[in-house]
Amino acid sequence: MREIPLEENHEALAFGEELLAGRCDILILLTGVGTKTLVQILETRHPRAAILEALGRVGRVCRGPKPVAALRGMGLEPGLAVPEPNTWVDLLRILDDRLPVRGLKVAVQEYGVSNRELLAGLRERGAEVTRVPVYRWALPEDLEPLRTALRAIADGQVEVVLFTNGNQVENVLKVAREDGLLDSLRAALARAVVASVGPMASQSLRDHGLPVDVEPPHPKMGPLVREASLRCRDLLEARRGGPGGGGAQAKNGPAVALATGATVVARDPLAESLFMRACRREATPVTPIWLMRQAGRYMKEYRDIRARVPFLDLCKNPDLVAEVTVYAVDRLRVDAAIIFADLLLPVEAMGLSLSYGKGEGPSVDPPVATERDIDRLREPDVGAELGYVFEAVRRTRRALRPGVPLIGFAGAPFTVASYMIEGGGSKSYVRTKSLFLRDPGAWHALLDRIARVTIDYLGGQIAAGAQAVQIFDSWAGCLAPPDYREFALPHTRKVIAALAPGVPVIHFGTQTAGLLPSFREAGGSVIGLDWRVDLKEAWDRLGDVAVMGNLDPAILFAPRAEVRDRARALLARVDGRPGHVFNLGHGILPNTPLDNVLALVDAVHEWGGV
Repeated sequence: MREIPLEENHEALAFGEELLAGRCDILILLTGVGTKTLVQILETRHPRAAILEALGRVGRVCRGPKPVAALRGMGLEPGLAVPEPNTWVDLLRILDDRLPVRGLKVAVQEYGVSNRELLAGLRERGAEVTRVPVYRWALPEDLEPLRTALRAIADGQVEVVLFTNGNQVENVLKVAREDGLLDSLRAALARAVVASVGPMASQSLRDHGLPVDVEPPHPKMGPLVREASLRCRDLLEARRGGPGGGGAQAKNGPAVALATGATVVARDPLAESLFMRACRREATPVTPIWLMRQAGRYMKEYRDIRARVPFLDLCKNPDLVAEVTVYAVDRLRVDAAIIFADLLLPVEAMGLSLSYGKGEGPSVDPPVATERDIDRLREPDVGAELGYVFEAVRRTRRALRPGVPLIGFAGAPFTVASYMIEGGGSKSYVRTKSLFLRDPGAWHALLDRIARVTIDYLGGQIAAGAQAVQIFDSWAGCLAPPDYREFALPHTRKVIAALAPGVPVIHFGTQTAGLLPSFREAGGSVIGLDWRVDLKEAWDRLGDVAVMGNLDPAILFAPRAEVRDRARALLARVDGRPGHVFNLGHGILPNTPLDNVLALVDAVHEWGGV
């Protein structure tokens, strides 16, 4: 495509009058060429010095490095620069964080076509929005390469077509229509794999009745091409009815036509998400990342809610749970959500009192000490007594973006039992160990009861809309390997074996380096690792299972460059091995700098995958 300035740009000239009169608060610059072209248009009416002075007075927001370079070439600093991948979502995110637009006049320098999502997002935030078009896209002067590609597609010689821009869809159809190839092109695209770089290109394809088979998790050319290379063969075979089924295929693999650019399957966006594919140990174009306690005290928005809502009240309010869960995912741009809840909610349902003092951990009362105490525990109707969690899962699932999986969770029987016996946390777990050593029968009766409740609890979350579940055995690391095998493993294995087939189960514990073979035996499609083990060595010991982890949460207090370096060093150790879900070795700590968390997520996504 060519970028051609608009011949009579009344909208840009009208904006220039507003700009010089001081009636613009924020100018969003989307492209470098557009930034330069806008100034050139305004120079037809106003002195350059006056234009630059006016630009220097407004808030300048640059989408990526090119408008930054254009401004600096004019002697102006960029103001706010939107980091990679600098999509319209990232642009809105940095405005929310650094420059709220409510009540302000915001101008958007456009290129080619309007970004309707960006404009709508600004208006939803209370901005008065002005569009400033500066150029249009046109067909290239030499159309022969495009015509050659279209003839190859229409003749069935091309099996994968990549689109990188919505306007390119218009150009392809226009030239095909002029050359009498439109019907044969449409038929060929219906047989081929059609990949789109992102939502705008996908919408343009669908508007014209064309299929979208693949769209990347991040709208960049690199993830697009990587994903296409990973997925196209399977898609083509499925379309033909299985491996070897019908249709000609090039000897060296499918032919690809780059009409634009693309990749990721849009069939079932949840099943084909980065996270779910990694859980299945399938190759992904970038490593998926989510973070334990990603909705927590390090976020101001969470602290604001907690200042007015007690912790357990928050856990029992489905609307607030959905709000904090979804906000964390959207703010961080991670690849999975985990429902906001508490590990010990089932303890209440079993008849014990659960409370949280200010700045303290959980308190369970009365502690379980004897066989008689165990007999007094209730067998709850999980659907009735923990139904607020299931409703929170349903509301969260509806509120999440379609391709973001939701993780449910519960405590492993051993960890829940230890809280019940100790009355809270412990350093030595003497009471817990004394019970199973003194009265193994009572111990197994207690854990069997907890296991039954946990099965119903996790099953209810799955039925309500969780795509995966995590089992936290947070305190199993206090056990010697023989004690884990005798007193914990059978009950965790019972829970995992009872869950719905095909639902990924993450099995996570801390200080479990000596227990990893037994953890693997207990079950789980993904084994979570804390930061006290070398991920590669631990994975080699575990064998054919996916792993999650395992950056030390304290690293997030280091300088941002160190955070990125540590993340990349960990990914280098993984070396593209399929089945890695990036996470911390435990939850995000209070007071962790939010900008460092964002830098970590960006570093993981920028590194790539296989």
